[in-house]
Amino acid sequence: MAASQWTFATAVDTAKALADRTISSVELTRHAIDRIERHDGRINAVCVRDFDRALAAARAADAALARGERRPLLGLPLTFKESYNVAGLPTTWGNPQHKDFIATEDALAVIRVKDAGGIVLGKTNVPLGLGDWQSYNDIYGITNNPFDLGRTPGGSSGGSAAALAAGFGSLSLGSDIGGSLRVPAFHCGVFAHKPTYGVVASRGHTPPPFQPLPNEADLAVTGPMARSAADLALLLDVIAGPDPLEAGKAYRLDLPLPRHHRLQDFRVLVIASDPLLPTDAAVRGAIERLAAELAGARVSVTRESPLLPDFAASSRLYFRMLHAFLGATMPPEIYAGASQAAVGLPADATSLAAERLRGLVLSHRDWIQANAARARLRAQWSLLFESFDAVVCPIMPTPAYPHDHSPDMGQRRITIDGVDHAYGDQFVWPGIATLPGLPATAIPLGLVNGLPVGVQIIGPFLEDRTPLKFAELIEREFGGFVPPPLFAD
Repeated sequence: MAASQWTFATAVDTAKALADRTISSVELTRHAIDRIERHDGRINAVCVRDFDRALAAARAADAALARGERRPLLGLPLTFKESYNVAGLPTTWGNPQHKDFIATEDALAVIRVKDAGGIVLGKTNVPLGLGDWQSYNDIYGITNNPFDLGRTPGGSSGGSAAALAAGFGSLSLGSDIGGSLRVPAFHCGVFAHKPTYGVVASRGHTPPPFQPLPNEADLAVTGPMARSAADLALLLDVIAGPDPLEAGKAYRLDLPLPRHHRLQDFRVLVIASDPLLPTDAAVRGAIERLAAELAGARVSVTRESPLLPDFAASSRLYFRMLHAFLGATMPPEIYAGASQAAVGLPADATSLAAERLRGLVLSHRDWIQANAARARLRAQWSLLFESFDAVVCPIMPTPAYPHDHSPDMGQRRITIDGVDHAYGDQFVWPGIATLPGLPATAIPLGLVNGLPVGVQIIGPFLEDRTPLKFAELIEREFGGFVPPPLFAD
C-alpha cells in the first residue's frame, strides 16, 4: 500500500502493518512530514518540528523490525503537546519569557513512548500557560480548526487535536485540568482519554523554569489522544504507571479489565443538558441520537437518576478548587486585587463567578474543607457506579466557535441557542469528571453543519478500561472519526 493510504489509519492497524513489513517506518515518517509541510501552513498545529531526529529514529525502528523486535509503538510517528519536555527542543508553554528555554531531558511519558518505539515528529501548539480553550500564543501564533480555519481547535491540547484530525501522525499526548484533552478532541472530531487522577505520572510536563521533579498537581492529568478508541488504550498502556523515582512505587500499574465486552451488557446513564449550563441544539441532538442508537442496540439506557451528584453543587466546588490551584501561581499584584474583591463577596453568593473568585484566594483551612467535600463527592460517584457502568454527557455546550482572542477572558461570551453565557462557565462540563478524578473518554459523534460534535464517557475510579471499551464498541457500531474535507487528500 502507498504511504498515503495510511494517512488516517489507526495506530493499531499501522503497527500491525509495520510488524508485517507492509510499510516501513521511514515511509510512514516521510509521509507524515510531507503532510505537515504541505498542510500545516494553514493549520499551524505542529509548532516545533524535529524531522531529522524523527527520520533517524525511523531508520533505527526499521532495523529493529527487521531483526524481529516487537514493541507496542515501534516505528509509529506521533506528536507531543508543546508542554512536555523533549530533550533538545524548546518548552515554553506559550510564554515569550521562556522562548529560548531548551529541555535537557525527556519527560517521563516521552521516555516511555520512545522506549516503546514511538517516533517523535515534533510538538504541538498550546495557549499561553495552557490557560484557554483556544490555542494561540505570541511565540507560535494561532492554531486553526481543520474543519473550519476560522474557528478554535480547542485547548489547551488544541495543536495535538488539530494534528490528528489533519493526519499528522496517528497518536498524540496532551494534558487536562479543565478539559484540555477532551475539549480539543470534541472540537476536532477525534478521541481523547482523561485518565483517572494519578494513573499517568506527569514528571517533565513542567513549565520552565521549574525542575522536572516527580509531582502530581491537584486535578491535573496527562493522557492520550488518537483517531480511534483502541489507539487510546494502546497509548495509555505505554504511559501508565507511577514514577519510578518516587520511593516505594512499582513501575507498572495493572488497571482492572473492562466490566463488559459486549455493547448490550452496559448500563448507561445519559445526560444531554443541564440548566446550569445548557447545551445547544447541535450537541443535544447528537447526544439524543446516540441514546436512541444505544437503546436500539439493547443497551440499558437511563435518562436520570437520584444517584447522580448534584451538578450545580459539584460545579461550584470544582470552580473553587480549580481556581485555588490556578491562583497559587498568580502574580502578587493580581492576587492582591482578587483578595480585595473576594472580601466584598456576600456569604450567600453562590454563582460560578463568585466561586471562581473565592477559589483564587482560598485559605488552606478552607481548602481542607473543600477537599473533604470532594471525598464525599467521590463516595457518591462510587455508589452510582454500583448501578451504572458509564455516564455519557456533554464535553462542551457548543461546537467549535470562531476565534476570539479578546485579552480579557472575563469579557468573552459563548452563545448557546442565541443566549450569551460567560466564557469561563464552560468549565462545568469538563469539571464533572475532573473534580472527582474519574476517567473520561471523549468520542466523536459525526458532524453537524460541517463541525464535529461528541460526548464524554465517564467511568468508575481506576476503571479506565471500561469507558475505553465502551467507546470502542460505540465506534465499531456507529462510526467514529471523519476526516476534515479540507485535508482529506
